[in-house]
Amino acid sequence: MTKPQEPLEGAPLIAPSTTNHPLYEAVADACRTVYDPEIPVNIFELGLIYTIEISDDNDVRIIMTLTAPGCPVAGDMPGWVQDAVGAVPGVRSVEVELTWEPPWGMDMMSDAARLELGFM
Repeated sequence: MTKPQEPLEGAPLIAPSTTNHPLYEAVADACRTVYDPEIPVNIFELGLIYTIEISDDNDVRIIMTLTAPGCPVAGDMPGWVQDAVGAVPGVRSVEVELTWEPPWGMDMMSDAARLELGFM
């Protein structure tokens, strides 16, 4: 497996992503096509994707969360992510794991998401 990038100091205690893998950007872009139906921003910019691990065999494992445990699409969104990432050329398999630790917070959003939602 490609060595994952080290987490940034002060970052949540979640597994680092494999950002140096050739498929990383395409997988991240696929995640950007999935939207939380209640918020008009994609799940990647919202900070719902915690980890993207990509093996040397192009197997992808994504650890993600939702904005709230009672989210009405909790049962559906991991499948949406799996379908989007599975369509990326070169990806062999996709596993999506839902976690609630650490809990999502608005501080996890990208600047682009904050701007889109009027928080900047």
